[in-house]
This record gives sequence, C-alpha cells and structure tokens, in this order.
Amino acid sequence: MAHISSSVSATQSLQSTPKQTFALASLTTLFFMWGFITCLNDILIPYLKGMFSLSYTQAMLIQFCFFGAYFVMSIPAGKLVSKIGYQYGIVVGLVVAAIGCALFYPAADAHVYELFLFALFVLASGITILQVSANPYVSVLGAAKTASSRLTMTQAFNSLGTTVAPIIGGWLILSEVSQATAEQVKFPYLMLSASLLIMAIIFAFLKLPKLGKTTDSEAESQDVEGFVDLGSVWQYRHLILGAVGIFVYVGAEV
Repeated sequence: MAHISSSVSATQSLQSTPKQTFALASLTTLFFMWGFITCLNDILIPYLKGMFSLSYTQAMLIQFCFFGAYFVMSIPAGKLVSKIGYQYGIVVGLVVAAIGCALFYPAADAHVYELFLFALFVLASGITILQVSANPYVSVLGAAKTASSRLTMTQAFNSLGTTVAPIIGGWLILSEVSQATAEQVKFPYLMLSASLLIMAIIFAFLKLPKLGKTTDSEAESQDVEGFVDLGSVWQYRHLILGAVGIFVYVGAEV
C-alpha cells in the first residue's frame, strides 16, 4: 500500500494531458472487457450444468473457482506489478487471461468439467492482475482530487460490459441449452482469447506513462517485501471495514 500511496503522491500535481487522456481511454476498454468476461460466468452455469448433468452445488463451483482466484492471486499479482510496473502488469494480465480463454478449447474437446474449472481459474488470475494494475493506474492518471471520478467513469464501462455480455453470450452459447455441446463454447472463448492477445500487443507498444515500478532500493527503504506492507495495512480500520463490506456485497450479488 505504501507503494500506491507514493505513486499517487508523486502525481498529485499533474494536470490532465493528452497522453494521460489517451491512456485513460485505453484503460477503459479493459474495464469493459473484464466486466464482459466476468458476466459470462452466469451464462456458463446453465451451459455446463446441462452438458455435464451437474447439481446446482457442482455448477456453482464455476463462481467459486473464478472468484477464488481473486483471493489467491491478488497479493502475488501486486508483487508482480511492483516489479514490472502498471503497463507491463496489464500486458501480463491480458496474456494470462487469453491463455485461460484458450484453455476452454481443450477442456471442451476432453469433455472434462475439472478442466473447465482450471481454465476459469487461469482466466480469473489474468483478470486479477489486470485489476491490480488498472485500478491504481486510473487513480494516478491526473489530479488526485479527481481520482474517484475517473474510477467511477471507468467502472461505468465495466457495468456496460456486464450488461452486454448476457445478450451476446446467450446468443452464442445458450441457443440450445437443452442440447449443450462442446462446440458451443469453443468459438466464443477463442474469439475472446484472440481479442485479449491483440489488446496485450497494443498495450505492450503504447506510449503510456511509466508508473508503478518499484526499484530494489525503493522497496528496501519502504521496508516492504514486494508490494504490500501487511503490518501497515491492518492499521487502517476503514480499509478493513471496507473489505468486509465488499465481501458481503459480492456474496449478496452472487
């Protein structure tokens, strides 16, 4: 957390520039994409339930594996981003998410439910890296006092993705739920994999502000291992209560 705070402080005096505006527009596409992909889980539940004759408990392992990756990978993702910076963190996240989408093809060929769950975990791990990279990146692209407004705006496109996904996903995947076949899931997720790889290539070459990378000397001076100083995090009562609030909210949403 100390690293994020120092990044924000270092950019508080920066005013919005064309370069920052372009970077923000590019990041907004990521929010749309992971909102779209996350909402496809709701499409997968009836699809895989019909394909494998699952109980509702077994079918909900889809959500468990997907959101479980957020819990497992968040701190490792933070450490990764602290080493390579926000931009390359986004590139890595896109590549990992693309691999997760591509794994749906062999999972469908093998007709093994556990392989679908593994593919979802890999996909969600990529999205976790994206979230760790993109959210702080948006907050530092401009004046600190307008950071919440920028995050709200980009999250609006995330919500747009969740609105569009059921329409497109239902058309591509759920047209024949009563006769669910492996072929129905291959094409949509291969398309998503290709789209994510294209975005990874674009972000690798975009001229974006170099933010978020911590040198070894900086890490030592902050007395942190990697990215998060857990000793200082627990001192912020509002942060802990906020995490509990998000936990309860997501539980209610699911």
